[in-house]
Amino acid sequence: MNFPRYIARRLSLHSATSFQNIIVRLGITTLALSLAVIIVASAIIKGFKAEISEKVFGFWGHIHITSPSMNSMFEAKPIALHQSFYPSLDTIRRLGIEGENGQITGYTKGGVEGIYPFVLIAGIMETRDEFEGLILKGVDSSYNWKKMQSFLVEGDLTFLSDSLDDRKILISRTTADRLKLSLDDWVIMHFVKNNQGIRRAFKVGGIYNTGLEEYDRQMAFIHLKEAQQLLGWGPDQVSGFEVFLENIDDIDYFDNYIYIDVLPTELYSESLRDKFSNIFDWLELQDTNEYVIMILLLTVAVINMISIILIMILERTSMIGILKAMGSRDWQTRNIFIYHAAKLILWGMVIGNGIGLGICFIQERFKLIKLNEADYYISYAPVHLDVKLLILLNLLFFLVTLASLLIPTYYISKLSPVKSIRFN
Repeated sequence: MNFPRYIARRLSLHSATSFQNIIVRLGITTLALSLAVIIVASAIIKGFKAEISEKVFGFWGHIHITSPSMNSMFEAKPIALHQSFYPSLDTIRRLGIEGENGQITGYTKGGVEGIYPFVLIAGIMETRDEFEGLILKGVDSSYNWKKMQSFLVEGDLTFLSDSLDDRKILISRTTADRLKLSLDDWVIMHFVKNNQGIRRAFKVGGIYNTGLEEYDRQMAFIHLKEAQQLLGWGPDQVSGFEVFLENIDDIDYFDNYIYIDVLPTELYSESLRDKFSNIFDWLELQDTNEYVIMILLLTVAVINMISIILIMILERTSMIGILKAMGSRDWQTRNIFIYHAAKLILWGMVIGNGIGLGICFIQERFKLIKLNEADYYISYAPVHLDVKLLILLNLLFFLVTLASLLIPTYYISKLSPVKSIRFN
């Protein structure tokens, strides 16, 4: 029979004093709340990063292929549509990862989802009372609208057919509100071609909203052929290609592979993480917030458990003296309290997981926590529960709090059996 475990089972809440009951229940409550906050904070930060990344990548793709002579992503420098990698690049289902010795050490989590041509052209949108500078992005019906569809708030995308009989434009909610435009309204777009101004009338065929205000404010979509005609380009000329990947984690591997092994020397590739480094640097800072929250709450949990064990030791000083007098070793007596504390920690973790997961479920379902979309790029606090991360958090929480109990239980070895038995 495991002697320390048997004695620990006898140390229930019912056999303790009322004061100890209160302290233990407060400790369990603190443990539960600490773990619940860690779970919620981690889920929100992970969800926040995933949502913002999905918005940026869904709007622009993961990797851009353009001409290296393009000084900015909006400057019109045509490249040929017919390339050796287009559209065959999207047949790559998995990519081998080479180590330092040139051997394959692993594989990417996914492959290329699709590759799509685009044309960028700068213009000025005119209404009766307002002007707005915009970048028009020309795409065709083959574009990855599955990503963009989730941002559509009014209208549809049927105007991106091969027919240009009904010239339409997809604008953002930000532009529509600023220029007081609604669905099916007509606007005039001004362009410069060969140092001469030209005008085109467009009907608002749809309104989208990504929440990325700095991009919503300047981006609109038209048909690829319309953009080519406005620039005086042929059907074989585009500004570049957008590459969509199946897994965001593979972006660096594919960026290097495409640039080194796929592209001809006259073309250049750049990942969206490099192109919009300010957004992703800001997202990386959220990891620091997560670590700070975790450390603070673990510290609170550790302090509470140390306090609980010290109180239990003081309450059971006479019992400790009797056990020592009967021949119990110090490590056996210490294990009694560690076993009992482990039971309390597990109870706190069960309650904490219930509270944390419950809050995450409610937030995911009802989106009660709102955010300022202009500042955070999203109107609510998103949650993303990673099962592996959840298990890791629980394991780390349990091990850290349990290991901290070695400090107060060390006090048991300093107690004298005679003095302990006389202690009241």
